[in-house]
Amino acid sequence: MKKNEVLRLEITGLTNEGAGVARHEGMAVFVPFSAVGDVLDCRVLKVRSSFSYAKIERLITPSPDRVENDCPAYTKCGGCSFRHISYAAELKAKADFVKSAFLRIGGLDVPFDGILSTEEFSRYRNKAQLPVAEIDGAPVCGYFSPRSHRVIPCGDCLLSPEIFSKICAEILKYQRDIGLSCYDEASGKGLLRHIYLRRGHKSGEIMVCLVVTKPTRAYDGLAKILAEKFSAIKTVVLNVNPERTNVILGERVLPIYGGGKINDEICGVAVELSPDSFYQVNTAAAELVYKKASEYAELSGSETLLDLYCGAGTVGLSMAKGLKKLIGVEIVPEAVKNARANAERNGVKNAEFIASDAGKAASELAERGERPDVVTVDPPRKGCDRATLDAVIKMSPRRVVMISCDPATAARDSKYLAEHGYAAARLCAVDMFPRTNHVETVVKFSKL
Repeated sequence: MKKNEVLRLEITGLTNEGAGVARHEGMAVFVPFSAVGDVLDCRVLKVRSSFSYAKIERLITPSPDRVENDCPAYTKCGGCSFRHISYAAELKAKADFVKSAFLRIGGLDVPFDGILSTEEFSRYRNKAQLPVAEIDGAPVCGYFSPRSHRVIPCGDCLLSPEIFSKICAEILKYQRDIGLSCYDEASGKGLLRHIYLRRGHKSGEIMVCLVVTKPTRAYDGLAKILAEKFSAIKTVVLNVNPERTNVILGERVLPIYGGGKINDEICGVAVELSPDSFYQVNTAAAELVYKKASEYAELSGSETLLDLYCGAGTVGLSMAKGLKKLIGVEIVPEAVKNARANAERNGVKNAEFIASDAGKAASELAERGERPDVVTVDPPRKGCDRATLDAVIKMSPRRVVMISCDPATAARDSKYLAEHGYAAARLCAVDMFPRTNHVETVVKFSKL
């Protein structure tokens, strides 16, 4: 096989990143934006010792799973992976990703409860963070091209509410009319870095956050325009990030309209959201996750629940009424403040929230004699660290419920728990991020 060679291939599988998989003379060939059942002419782009990459040159026979792509930015921006196949085919693929990861990485054949979905695969996001750039002398916003920081303009992302595109258009018009500069990563110069929007899924309240390199009064006029044109906007804030970094948000938040926060509700829990509050981007699907986690926790009302990586506390607070005591742990101090405020707002008296690293806090709780009956963990994509898992094992809860946004790290951590006295009893997938290659998992462990 040589670079630029054109091969006729049949796609027989999908990787968990969404690329199609074909075989040529025993070698795996990965083809982005292809579908199982496609017959394609593909041009080889890279050749490695045991696999290669290719791109579609011509579609010979389309897969039955294929549908018409409805987004002009698809294949260019780094967001979606599955706009070219039916949603039913996407759900099947994601369920297979989860089961395969647990078998291949974890060596675990866990009873599988299927994949849950709201069946809403458009306009579901309650949050958008759009980098801003200047292209041909005009300000634009959109999303980064895969594996780059090149901004692909996107006038209307089909994963976000339509009102977001209208708000962005108004911001860019103001940016152009006033002659304000856009941030340039190469030089580190410019004012506006990101447009960051949040909307309460149930409240409808919208926050506009402009990430800028320095404090400024230049957007006071914009805040007035936005408030007059969009009644759903409850606050406009500046987030100041002067650093030359890939991190989006800085530490300083300056409200220029409203109080800097919006309200929403998830699983009956009233929440207050600031720019840096963690909140699942798909509220309706998150409710499916939380309900499944509660089902797996099997609470009777007499248990102590330890909620690690608790964020703003929404997982634990959604179960608090069925508990004797809730202990939440989160490393981000602002999120812990939000969790405490959310507990007070919801009249939850049996909750304690600790600002600490999950592994350190779990170890300290174990040392002080806390013996939770149930532990929930909802780690970042990299999964749980060994200290956290060891501390959980030491506390010996009857059940552990793991929520994960990466099946691979969930399978790895599940294998470790299984090797230390916990049986993976049930497994469920939830499509939290339709049209992307990401999938959420919920796992129930029982003490052997």
